[in-house]
Amino acid sequence: MIIPSIDLQNGQAVQLMGGRDLKIAAGDPRPIARRFAYAGEIAVIDLNAATGAGTNETVARELLASAPCRVGGGIRDEAAAWRWLEAGAAKIILGTAAQPDLLRRLPASRVIAALDAIDGEVVVEGWRTRTGRGVIERIAELRDYVGGFLVTFVEREGGMGGLPIERIAPLVEAAQGRRVTIAGGVRDASDIARAAALGVDVQIGMALYSGAVSLADAIWATVSPDPATGLAPTVVADERGAVLGLVYSSKESVAAAVESGSGVYWSRSRGTLWIKGETSGDSQELISIRPDCDGDALLFTVCQRGRGFCHLGARTCFGETGGLAGLERRLRDRAANPHPKSFTAKLLADPSLLRAKLVEEAGELADATSRDDVIWEAADSIYFTLCAMARAGVKIEEVEREIDRRAEVPKGAADRAGRAS
Repeated sequence: MIIPSIDLQNGQAVQLMGGRDLKIAAGDPRPIARRFAYAGEIAVIDLNAATGAGTNETVARELLASAPCRVGGGIRDEAAAWRWLEAGAAKIILGTAAQPDLLRRLPASRVIAALDAIDGEVVVEGWRTRTGRGVIERIAELRDYVGGFLVTFVEREGGMGGLPIERIAPLVEAAQGRRVTIAGGVRDASDIARAAALGVDVQIGMALYSGAVSLADAIWATVSPDPATGLAPTVVADERGAVLGLVYSSKESVAAAVESGSGVYWSRSRGTLWIKGETSGDSQELISIRPDCDGDALLFTVCQRGRGFCHLGARTCFGETGGLAGLERRLRDRAANPHPKSFTAKLLADPSLLRAKLVEEAGELADATSRDDVIWEAADSIYFTLCAMARAGVKIEEVEREIDRRAEVPKGAADRAGRAS
């Protein structure tokens, strides 16, 4: 996949040539992050913190709400690493601080080691100092402690002179299953396509900001469509990952989806673009477009409006959904359209009643001993919890994101690390 990059300097999004010379001043990073989020994960790099010339932490924290973010720049100790993970960073990027002694105290799956290299040699201190260490050597030393690597081809950074494709395969081999992201030199969509075919992600900045590659073309470059039709099978899912249906995408439909921020696909029967909801009103808000692991298919994550995705009016093309998702939708509907005789409506209208039921059911769940009783009481507790969420306008996917944020992040880890240092 592609990883659009937002480099922050003095609160603004910028692109530098060779890491030093300002090439593009892109302005407010917030709308840029919202747009880049269509590609899935984005990279947020604090250039001021990286060079010890201040910080963009306030702005960077705001961007965490726009998309899953890989955060890098100035993370030099354990406390800073945990602080960003606690703030909601999907992953953190460590540069010179990526040493085994620190890495073994952090969750490997959430850490990326950044290796900047000139002609295969690792460089540090703002790319000014050569280390005499090869990038392949460093990957071998660190791969047991991290979930992935970001390798920047420094001599090509910002120049759009093309990726050194011949250097990629050895990086993948050395990483031994850890995901490799490369940066530096993307010239056009063909660079992205060739890199993706080798099994790496591509962090892209200058080519996007300059307009040399559009966001939609960059996304499409990671896909291998059917050579006969030019189409890619596309799974459509909602915010929680529940599958709504299977459709097809073309280069044109992906471009239209990114441009409009909505669900747009390719109709094989009509041979034209299909804008979901254009006639039915059951429209979609686009969240992200991502390729599968082999680039054989796309995943559209959307917010589905109206009755549902199916042309028959159902939530999905496989029928209505039940479970927590179905219950949540019913409760939200009840909150929007209260029925005077509904117990749910009474709960939503009476905070003290809802609180009493939450406390009561939590206690009954805690006291339950048999398997059947636990199931029964858990269902009650979840129902009242979802009522509390519906009353506050909180969606279940927001809670799930919070759960994901906490994965492998012990409460108070940043404070404890800070005190220990």
